[in-house]
Amino acid sequence: MLTRAGRPQSHYLSQIVYLLWVLALALVVAFFFFASSLCITILLSCFLAILVDPAIMFFERFRMSRMVSSALVIAAGTAVIGTLTYHSYRQIADVVDEMPAYAQRIGQSLAPAVKKIEKLEDSAGRLDREVPTKKIPEVKIKGAYPDWTTYAIRGVGPVSGAAMIIAVVPFLMFFLLAQKKRLKQKLAIVWGDKIDVSAFATRVTEMIRGFVLGNLVIGVLMATVTIGVLVAFKVDGAIVLGAVSGFLNLIPFLGAILGALIPIGAGLIQNEPLGTLVVILVTVIVLHTISVNFLVPKIIGQRVSISPVAATVGILFWGWLWGVVGVLLAVPLTALVKIVADLHPSLRKFGNLLAEHPVGVPPWSRASAVVVPAEPPEVQKQPLEDTAEYAGRLTDTHR
Repeated sequence: MLTRAGRPQSHYLSQIVYLLWVLALALVVAFFFFASSLCITILLSCFLAILVDPAIMFFERFRMSRMVSSALVIAAGTAVIGTLTYHSYRQIADVVDEMPAYAQRIGQSLAPAVKKIEKLEDSAGRLDREVPTKKIPEVKIKGAYPDWTTYAIRGVGPVSGAAMIIAVVPFLMFFLLAQKKRLKQKLAIVWGDKIDVSAFATRVTEMIRGFVLGNLVIGVLMATVTIGVLVAFKVDGAIVLGAVSGFLNLIPFLGAILGALIPIGAGLIQNEPLGTLVVILVTVIVLHTISVNFLVPKIIGQRVSISPVAATVGILFWGWLWGVVGVLLAVPLTALVKIVADLHPSLRKFGNLLAEHPVGVPPWSRASAVVVPAEPPEVQKQPLEDTAEYAGRLTDTHR
């Protein structure tokens, strides 16, 4: 009776638990969406602090306090990034000023193809009958952003939101680096009874550093090859164009397109022949194919350890949630979710869904409910009187 009555009750309880999980996930996604600038600021600060921490540990060997070394490293990094941004802004401003001349050159290069297309349109228009249509006046809404601009600033917000993130990240990095040991103690006190905090910190550190360093190595290799091809064809600005193209090639899905647009556009402006443009395009596509199929799995895949399907779904999800920033952070964020799932017993099945090589789940974590064992058949069939008689015989024999 207890077993039969307990099964429906446990079934209802499991359904309630699943419903609560769905509601909790919906609330988490809603929080990430509406508080995107806060989440991005915290994540960027944590990731950058993990990357910079080896430099802080190096200065600690010379008996320099962690607070002073953190301040020096962050100040030096901020100065370097600010200098590079300033020079990049000046170069971009110069390019924008020369855009009319570039557009005229591109128009002259594409003029023969445009004329052919216009002839095809004229010949096709003669075959069609002219049907009078009523023109509807166009309504333009001022102040609306284009679709691509809205997608690009999603998560970060307008210029003020991006400026706030850039201003807050260095300060938050400083506090994270200066109070590293205290933060570990606090995490162990809060979540130490549920997950192994030390193992979590170690795996996250290895994942982030492996991901960034692996992408850096692959980007340098692709940039070197692209620079060599551009120098061979004597394209002006080959070093800058090749470096930008090589690192843009790391972007998932759109990497080959973005990596090819810049050098091909420069070739069109410089009136390069069609053969040169074809070679540049083939070089970028081949590099992207090699990096995706061989270099990324060998160099980055061992640290990230998520399947290609999980990485693709993660890129789609985080890109939908945070736009371009979500696409750039999709792989480490998906790997972070997998690490949390691997270390929590109740989430290991979900971690196996994200893993490249799933591992077995321990039997003790599979049981969702306690099953009452049934009585042996001989005990169930034996009458109460026979049991009493058998006990009496044992007593007489003992005597």
